[in-house]
Amino acid sequence: MTGGPKSFQPGEDELHAYVDGRLDAVRRAEINAWLEANPLHAAQVRGWKRDAERLRALHAYPEAWPANPQLEPARVRHGLRKRRWRRLGMTASLMFSLALGTGAGWYARQTSLPMTHPPMADAVAAYRQFVDADAPPMEFGNDRVDDLQRWLQRHYGNEGSVPDLGAAGYHLLGGRLLSTEQGVAAMLVYQDGSGARVGVYLRPRGQLRSSGRRRDGNLLAQYWSRHDTSFAVVSAVADTAALQLPRMLGSD
Repeated sequence: MTGGPKSFQPGEDELHAYVDGRLDAVRRAEINAWLEANPLHAAQVRGWKRDAERLRALHAYPEAWPANPQLEPARVRHGLRKRRWRRLGMTASLMFSLALGTGAGWYARQTSLPMTHPPMADAVAAYRQFVDADAPPMEFGNDRVDDLQRWLQRHYGNEGSVPDLGAAGYHLLGGRLLSTEQGVAAMLVYQDGSGARVGVYLRPRGQLRSSGRRRDGNLLAQYWSRHDTSFAVVSAVADTAALQLPRMLGSD
């Protein structure tokens, strides 16, 4: 090679091939000579070699890989579960919005229009959509009462709680989270020994001005407000035991 080792300059791809041992012996010897005459490039190549050796060592011994919390099985399962609940929540909210739009109408229009829709029409619509026996599974089953309690307290403060209606013969089946024009809402579903179901509904107060009860087909809605939260107990008209529930829930 005329002109000595400085008469050519290998490209970066060729230097990487040198580091990876992919050059023939003749070319490797030429680059060795060039690196000896170019100390700055030689230092860079040595750094590449160190990085390559570390990578090879890690791949050879996976048990020595640094811990990655994002890949822990529990964290992965938790992430998948959150995404699944988020998708279910979005679907439930869409279904609920459609039910309100085609049934009772958007309750939030009461902020600028006279009250043309019955009070707590959204609670009745939610009952019909989610409390029937063939309704989709609830986000919070009765095995996740603590999670449901934390969610209610986060959104409703002292007014947010999972009531114990055992004294009236009802046990909690679970809860479903909804979205309304007033904000987030929740429907808690209870059932007694005969299979009769009631829904306890919470949402921001909106324009509900007074307490009362009204019949909507075969359903009875009993409603009231406390501070910034509105409540409703929705049940079958024939379920006379449900008449005592508002008082148990502090409607007075």
